[in-house]
Amino acid sequence: MARVDVEPVARDDQIRDRLERILIATGWFDDPRVRVEEGVVFISGRAETEELRTWAGNLARNTQGVAAVANQISVKETIWDPRRAQSGVASLVRDIVRSLPVLVVALVILSFFAVAAWVITRGVRNVLTRRIHSRLLRGLFARGAGVVVMVAGLYIVLRIAGLTQLALTIIGGTGLIGLAVGIAFRDITENYLASIFLSLQRPFYNGDLVEIAGVTGFVRQLNVRTTILLALDGTLIQLPNATVYKSSIRNFSSTPNLRVDFAVGIGYDDRIDEAQEVALGVLAEHPAVLEDPEPWVLAEELGSATVTLRVFFWVNGLEHSRFKVRSSVIRLIKRSFQDHGISMPDEAREVIFPQGVPVTMHTETPGGAQPDATVPAQVQRIDRTPEAVVTPAEGGLSSEAETIEEQARQVRQPDEQEDLLRGGANPKPDP
Repeated sequence: MARVDVEPVARDDQIRDRLERILIATGWFDDPRVRVEEGVVFISGRAETEELRTWAGNLARNTQGVAAVANQISVKETIWDPRRAQSGVASLVRDIVRSLPVLVVALVILSFFAVAAWVITRGVRNVLTRRIHSRLLRGLFARGAGVVVMVAGLYIVLRIAGLTQLALTIIGGTGLIGLAVGIAFRDITENYLASIFLSLQRPFYNGDLVEIAGVTGFVRQLNVRTTILLALDGTLIQLPNATVYKSSIRNFSSTPNLRVDFAVGIGYDDRIDEAQEVALGVLAEHPAVLEDPEPWVLAEELGSATVTLRVFFWVNGLEHSRFKVRSSVIRLIKRSFQDHGISMPDEAREVIFPQGVPVTMHTETPGGAQPDATVPAQVQRIDRTPEAVVTPAEGGLSSEAETIEEQARQVRQPDEQEDLLRGGANPKPDP
């Protein structure tokens, strides 16, 4: 505020008269009074706002000849002043009207960039379809390109509106916001990143029989949070993608041939090579056991009462159930061992007599005589009837995958999220 000069040398009464006339002329003050003593101005009265009180003090301070100012003007205390509300509304309306051209330009620019973002998102998605098989990764890159375009449009709008500092703050804060969100939702972020890597690496497809984290089942879906398995008992199991990515994955469907093994014990009096030949004969005649890779029957361990043999053979997992074939082979080998007189002692209950135990059987004759007769201690009756390769209890040797897949079609899915295993390279048909 410029100084108010009265005369080159102003007297106290001149200063008082000049200031009172100005305060009264403004009409902003109630009962304004001015008293001047030796160049010190005392101002009293009442003002509507603190700004008016300050203005009056500055007026007196910049008047010629004033040495000091004692501002004793009080501010009115009002609960609600309609004039202030009207003034605020009027000021807001003026600001809106003044900003209308900028708002129109901003809406036009944002609309243009919104359309451009949509076009670029679609274009990036179509281009990446031929280069990236992962739907999740394609969507991530496409949405990222769209977000970059929208952020650029927002930056231009803020620059036009004169909010350059705010624009720079938004651009710089995007990374910080992403970092904060990643820390706050660490588990969700971890599962999301794991879903990206799984959709890229594709360790399994829909319908594959896998074992993950101790859970065995058919893969039903891979979404952005979980991998859904249909267990062999018909239940749906959801595994977090982070757990799936960190765990060892056994894919039984990645190769058609599966190796099956089991152990069987024979007595010490039996010849190992004979038992091996008998077991190999069963494997060679079994229709579900593959000839290549060839089956093995290996001596594994000398136990306390038995010699343990380990039987290895291969089956086509796409055509036959390894569980059913294993049951059939065990049953046939047991029957074949019995037919050839090969014992299978129980280590928990068997007692071995290396020299044998002779037993004398006495048969009473009609005349009461007791002739001595030594007969074998054990008479073994062997049923020579050929045993079927498969029994009704085993339910056939075919794979149960088709049955479980048919059941899977009737299962209520836990959600309707996008399946990330669809649309990949050489995908398996969804059951």
